[in-house]
Amino acid sequence: MSKSLNLMLGVGAGVGLTLLGAYNFADRTVAGMPSTPRSMTALPAPIPEPSAPVQKAEAPAEAPVVQAAAEAPAAAPEGGLVAAAQADEAAGTRFGIGRAALPEEIAAWDLDVSPDGTGLPEGSGDALTGEPLFEEACAVCHGSFAEGVDNWPKLAGGDGTLADEDPLKTVGSFWPYTSTVWDYVHRSMPFGNAQSLSVDDTYAIVAYILYSNDLIEDDFVLDQDTLPAFELPNAQGFVVDDRAETEYGQWRAEPCMTDCKDSVEITMRATVLDVTPEESEEAPASTTQSPDAAPAAPEEEQAAAEPAADAAEPAQEADPAPAQAAALDMDLVETGERVFRKCQACHKTDGGKAAGPHLDGVFGREIGAVEGFKYSGTMAEMGGVWDAEALQAFLAKPRDYVKGTKMAFAGLRKQEELDAVTEYLKSISQ
Repeated sequence: MSKSLNLMLGVGAGVGLTLLGAYNFADRTVAGMPSTPRSMTALPAPIPEPSAPVQKAEAPAEAPVVQAAAEAPAAAPEGGLVAAAQADEAAGTRFGIGRAALPEEIAAWDLDVSPDGTGLPEGSGDALTGEPLFEEACAVCHGSFAEGVDNWPKLAGGDGTLADEDPLKTVGSFWPYTSTVWDYVHRSMPFGNAQSLSVDDTYAIVAYILYSNDLIEDDFVLDQDTLPAFELPNAQGFVVDDRAETEYGQWRAEPCMTDCKDSVEITMRATVLDVTPEESEEAPASTTQSPDAAPAAPEEEQAAAEPAADAAEPAQEADPAPAQAAALDMDLVETGERVFRKCQACHKTDGGKAAGPHLDGVFGREIGAVEGFKYSGTMAEMGGVWDAEALQAFLAKPRDYVKGTKMAFAGLRKQEELDAVTEYLKSISQ
């Protein structure tokens, strides 16, 4: 009995101390109700229709609190919330919250650019300057040549495909205005680090995107004057949105509730439509590989077969290879290997698969001969072999040499780069 009594006394004492502590805390820290509290003014009643009789409402017995505070300014201290409320009331501000934005604050948000060039800041840039900037800030998603990586957006190519069943909508084939490109890049890119590009960097990157679409030369300077004057190929492919006049009335009519379908079936998903990037630990398969094409022969079997064939050849026929290797300009090969970095995103040199056909043994190989790769119709029917002349002509202007090629690369403009890459490809083909 004594233990139970002691326990009850202990619990009672604990509860009492807790209540006493709570009272002292509230007494010291919780503010009391102000004598003239602020409140939001009630919204005005809607104006009745003229045909309806209106009876004048009687004045309320007690005025709203905010009016009482305004009628007794003498009781309020100078400055503070009450003075701010009175200033807001005089200025017609309904809620008395915040202040008018300063001109420099408005300017910080006023970044949009119109098609006529309104809003473009002073600056300039060309594709030569934009190429390394694009490689650093954009290529991880959009590819070194704006051809797109995996399922991330393609910014180049698609010329003449808008009428196709599966059109490729890029800056060059679909977008109507260069101002849209500049505005989007400047405000939203690069992904995860938006608005980190300077004005000149933005002009240079936009110039590189246009250059990748074969719309300008690499030394063409974009600035606040030349950018709005440049018209994209599909500028006339857009119309004014007149749905408010032509369609909204239909949408607001009574919904049709007859002749409904018995069932609804999903026929396509976004991942299949190539608009939803998929992340995986393994590199995804090439998007240009035909699902119906015959798979290429395993590289391991080819590699195992080649040494056996070499061993069967007479010993005296093994000498020409070192002689050919000695004829190579190794300095040019080294330079070509550096230039070839522009191609590594799409082409492998070890026989592996990528977005484009592998280039292992390409020098002297028949054009369009990589088994299992789906070439464009033009290249598949060209015939001939890849020699120095054909390689340089193709790499200088791919779309001119092979009409309808799938390769988005705009081409190498410098002859020294063409010579170096040709020598490098010759070296890996021996």
